[in-house]
Amino acid sequence: MPNLSALLAKIPDEFKPMAALAIGAFMLVFLVLLHGAGLHAILVLRKRREPRLRAGRPLLVKGMFLLASTIFLMLGLHIVGFMLWAYALLLMGLVPRAYDAIYFCANAYTTLGYGNVDLGVHWRNISPIIGISGLFTFAWTTSALVGVVASHNKLIEQLEDEREQQIRTRLTALKEEWDANSSGTKGNAAGPDKPSK
Repeated sequence: MPNLSALLAKIPDEFKPMAALAIGAFMLVFLVLLHGAGLHAILVLRKRREPRLRAGRPLLVKGMFLLASTIFLMLGLHIVGFMLWAYALLLMGLVPRAYDAIYFCANAYTTLGYGNVDLGVHWRNISPIIGISGLFTFAWTTSALVGVVASHNKLIEQLEDEREQQIRTRLTALKEEWDANSSGTKGNAAGPDKPSK
């Protein structure tokens, strides 16, 4: 397989900015589709776990862990996104060291800036495209997270109601048991132990 950085070096300088846009556009579409598939899988996984929580004992901690795991997986999608950008830049030979590529892509993806790493004058068009891919995927994650939080609030509310109902049921059972024991004790005190005249 030919070296990708050697192939890119053969592109005339005046066409490198257009090549950067084409490569960036391809990567952006690929990453947004990958992100969408990942978000779909996360939401399906959450949807499958929610009924188990609703059907079982009302454990609020499990509900919180479900939300936390969903957010963690969403964060993982973004990390995969900028790591793939970093790998592409390393593969193309635009950034010489992996840690610089990761740093550069994380900064560009989150639109914080480029830090002290630069792609060079002919390839710098990739930088804003990395930022645009971050904007697209963060917007998609945010819209999915709104639905997740609404669903989580309903779940917690239901679990709270079920928990309160269980507490009321237990208290009622304890009161009935207490009343039965106290009336049995009164009946025994006035009953057979009472001396006859």
